[in-house]
Amino acid sequence: MTLRHALLPLALLAALPLSAQTQRGFTVRDMVALDRYSSPALSPDGSVVVFAKRQMNPEVTKASTSLWTRNLRTRDMASPKRLTPEGWNVNSPSLSKDGKTVYFLSGKNGSSQLYAIPLTGGEPKQLTDLPLDVDAYQFAPDGHHVAVAMAAFPECKGDLACSKQKGEAKPKTSGVVFDRLFIRHWDTWSNGSYNRTFVADIGDAMAKTATLVSGGIAGDIPSKPFGDFSDLAWSPDGKQLVMSVRQGDRGEPWSTNFDLWLVNADGSGTPRNLTAANKAWDAGPVFSPDGKTLYYRAMQRPGFEADRFALMAMDMATGKTREIDERWDASADGITLSADGKTIYTTAQELGQHPLFAVDVGNGEVRNVSGPQGSISAFVLAGNTLAFTRNTLQSGDQLFVTDADGKAPQRAITPSAGEMLPGVKFADAEQFTFIGWNGETVHGYVVKPWNYQPGKKYPVAFLIHGGPQGSFGNGWSYRWNPQTYAGQGYAAVMIDFHGSTGYGQKFTDAISQHWGDRPLEDLQKGWSAALQKYSFLDGDKACALGASYGGFMAYWIAGNWNQPWKCIVAHDGVFDNRMMGYATEELWFSEWENGGTVWDNPAKYEVYNPINHVKDWRVPMLVIHSQQDFRIPVEQGIAAFSALQRKGIESKFLYFPDENHWVLKPQNSIKWHDTVNDWLKSHIGQ
Repeated sequence: MTLRHALLPLALLAALPLSAQTQRGFTVRDMVALDRYSSPALSPDGSVVVFAKRQMNPEVTKASTSLWTRNLRTRDMASPKRLTPEGWNVNSPSLSKDGKTVYFLSGKNGSSQLYAIPLTGGEPKQLTDLPLDVDAYQFAPDGHHVAVAMAAFPECKGDLACSKQKGEAKPKTSGVVFDRLFIRHWDTWSNGSYNRTFVADIGDAMAKTATLVSGGIAGDIPSKPFGDFSDLAWSPDGKQLVMSVRQGDRGEPWSTNFDLWLVNADGSGTPRNLTAANKAWDAGPVFSPDGKTLYYRAMQRPGFEADRFALMAMDMATGKTREIDERWDASADGITLSADGKTIYTTAQELGQHPLFAVDVGNGEVRNVSGPQGSISAFVLAGNTLAFTRNTLQSGDQLFVTDADGKAPQRAITPSAGEMLPGVKFADAEQFTFIGWNGETVHGYVVKPWNYQPGKKYPVAFLIHGGPQGSFGNGWSYRWNPQTYAGQGYAAVMIDFHGSTGYGQKFTDAISQHWGDRPLEDLQKGWSAALQKYSFLDGDKACALGASYGGFMAYWIAGNWNQPWKCIVAHDGVFDNRMMGYATEELWFSEWENGGTVWDNPAKYEVYNPINHVKDWRVPMLVIHSQQDFRIPVEQGIAAFSALQRKGIESKFLYFPDENHWVLKPQNSIKWHDTVNDWLKSHIGQ
C-alpha cells in the first residue's frame, strides 16, 4: 500500500462530523449502567410530577432509587429536582389528597416502612414503625388511614409480634415438612406466611400497630410473586375495601381463580365474595366516584393465565355485571378512572405496540391516547394532566406529559437512552408482515446492526420470545434487548408467532397444545420472509436464541429445524415437557398448555417434547440455567447439557446459583451477555 492510499482513510475520517467519528454500538455495560425512570405520580391539580430515578453505583454492583420532581406549569425548562435526600433508597411514591406531601417506602432504618416528605422538600418523616416489612400501601380517601401489605402467619391472627417472632425463629433442624403445595414459588421456598392486608391509623406519632382486614380470606394480597395493590380499592367513604385474592388452599397451584372480596376497613364482619360465580380471574377493582359501581377486569376461562381481560362494571346494590368493552379484541392491563367516572384509561398490546387507550364507560368505544408507537409502562392522570413512561426499541422508559386527551404536544421530562449516551448509535428497527400458519398475517421486527451500510451482509441473531403468550414488540428490555446484539454488529430478527399477545385473543389461543407446530411454521416462514425482504441479512451466518418458551423452542428446533443455524442459545427452557408437568410450581400453566394433567393426558405432553428428538441434535449449543428458577427447574438445563456432551456436540453450560428465571444482578447480566456474545462470535463472526 502506498503512503497516499494509507492516508486516504484518515482524510475521510477527518471529514466526518465529530459525532460520527466517536459513535459506537450499544453494549451490555451501557445497559446495566443506564439511569432508569419509573413510577410517575402527579399532584392532584396536575401541576407537579414526581417520579423515581434508579442509578447504578460506579462499581456496577448495586443500584439505588431516589425521587425527583418537576413543576409542569413553568416553561423555563428547568431540570427536575431531587426530592429525597442522598443516601436514601426509596420506592412506591404517591401524593396526599391536598398535594402537599409525597409518601414512599424505604428500608432506611432497617426495615421497609412508610415515610412522608413535603413536596417542596425537607426531611423525610417516618409514618409507620411496624414489626414487619411494609411491602405495599394505599391510603384511604380521608388520608388518615392506610392499607398496608405485610407477610404474616395466618395462625398469628393479626398479631404482628407473633409473626415477627415466627419469621425470625431459628429451628434446631434444617428439615421442613410440607403437606401441600406450594412448597416453593418463583424463587422462594414457602415458610407458611401469606401476604396479608392491614389498616393502620396515621397521625402525629408513628403507627406501631395495624388491624388485620383480610383475616377471613386464606390467600395472598398482593398475590405472589408479582402482585401489587392495584388489586385493592378503598370505597369512597373509606369504610370498606375490595381486594383480588386467590384461595391459598391445596388447589392453588393449578388454579387461576382470583375473586374480588369485600371487607370492612375496621376488620369487623365476614368477607364477602363478589365474583364467586366466575371461576376464572377477577382483578384490579376500582370504585366509581359515588361508590355505586365497581369496575374491574375479568377473564372467562378457568386455568388459563393468558385469557383476555375484559373490562367489567358491577352494580354494588344488585351485584349485576356487564362487560364494557365486548367489541374490543384486546386484553386490558388495568383501570384508571377519569375524575367524572365516564372514561377508563388502560394500556393494552396492539400489533407489536403497547399504547394507552381511553374506553368510554357508557358505550365501550375505544381510542388511542398515547399514539401508535412504543410501549407505555406506567401512567397517571390528574386534572387535565396525563403523565406516562414510554419505551421503544431505541430507549428505555422516558417520562412524558400531555393533556388528558393526549392531544397536546408530549413534553419529555426525562432523557432518552440516546441522550444519556450521546456517543452510542442505536440501531434502526422495522416491523414487517408475512403470511404464516393458517394463511394468517404474522408480524415481526428486523433490527439493523448499529454500523449498517447498504450493500453489506451481516450475521443474524434470531431471537425467540418467551411466554409463550408474549411479544417481541416495540419495547425495551433489560434482559433480552436486540440493541445489545445490534451493538455487536449483528442484525436481529424477531417473530411474533401464533400465541403472541396483541393480535387478538384467537391469535393468542392458537399456541395452546400446539407448541411445536404452529409457532414453528411461523418462525420458518418469518425467517424466509425476512431473508427475502432484507438483503443485508446473511442467512448463512445465523444463530437462534430463546428463553423460557423461547428456550423450549431452541431445544425443539435443535431436533426439528436445525438446518439454518450455526449455533443455538437456550436459556431456562423446557427440555422435558413431561417432567415440566410435574416439577413446575404453577401447575395450571402446563396443564392448560398440554390439555390436562400428565397422567390423564400423557400423549399430549410427548407430542412436542424436545427430549424425544435429541437423536437429531447436531448444532453447537450454549445452555443457560439458574438454580433459583422454580418455574422451569435447573435440572431441565442440566439434562439438555448432559445430552449435548454425551453426543459429543460442541456445547457450554452457563450456571447462576443465585438467579431465578431472570438474570437480574448487574454483574451477572454482564457475564450472561459476554458469554452469549462470545458464543455468537465464535460461530458467526464479528
